Amino acid sequence: MNASTLLFVAMGGAVGAVGRFAVMSAVGTMFGHGFPFGTITVNILGSFILGAMVEASALVWSPSPELRAMIVVGVLGAFTTFSTFSLDVLTLMNRGEVGAAFAYVAVSVIASIAALWLGLTLTRLVIS
Repeated sequence: MNASTLLFVAMGGAVGAVGRFAVMSAVGTMFGHGFPFGTITVNILGSFILGAMVEASALVWSPSPELRAMIVVGVLGAFTTFSTFSLDVLTLMNRGEVGAAFAYVAVSVIASIAALWLGLTLTRLVIS
């Protein structure tokens, strides 16, 4: 790890954090804040972007280690919110909304994995 890589990760983290805030705010405004739709949205979107980037990197794009760290660790690490996801699950459970908590877990995990697969697949189709 060198200073250049750390700077790239920090810059990416700033972009990802602002993106996360913007998306979560917009989704919360559209659908309300009673259920963590914003967290679901950023986790699914972040998974899709990661899938597309991984596939593009495998097929046609070779980003520098600094740029790869900036995007994967910085931007996407700050944009996606698994720790917030965990807190949301416990918050729903503590409110007695156990069914909603389990639905939230199922949708988040299944849709994020599906979005990553879709990102890989669509990128492969477009680039190949």
